[in-house]
Amino acid sequence: MKGYVQDIEGLAIKNEEFRRVLYTAGNCQLVVMALKPTEEIGMEVHKLDQFLRVEEGTGEAVLDGVRTAISAGFAVVVPAGTNHNIINTGSVPMKLYTLYAPPNHRDGVVHHTRAEAEADNEHFDGKTTE
Repeated sequence: MKGYVQDIEGLAIKNEEFRRVLYTAGNCQLVVMALKPTEEIGMEVHKLDQFLRVEEGTGEAVLDGVRTAISAGFAVVVPAGTNHNIINTGSVPMKLYTLYAPPNHRDGVVHHTRAEAEADNEHFDGKTTE
């Protein structure tokens, strides 16, 4: 079967990795993330659109300097060119998933920590899951 059909909420909640790419299609990519208390994704700007949904935890979304409190059930849409960050302001890990359109990371990449992600200068190389 082509495509991806899974319990994304369950996968996001069980995930302990800073970043894990689950599936890469030609035009979008599904990734789960876990941010430790006080950890953040880090301020960044993409040339692509991004959707994030928080499954557990509390934090703050920062889009072009505007800070908004977020928690489980919140969605964040980041249009291309927007300076953005997600910060875990809570005392427990923040679990979320994100969709990049088009893909942003190498298919299947796993970064156990933010430091590992920052040290790995990887980007989408055109190879999809299937």
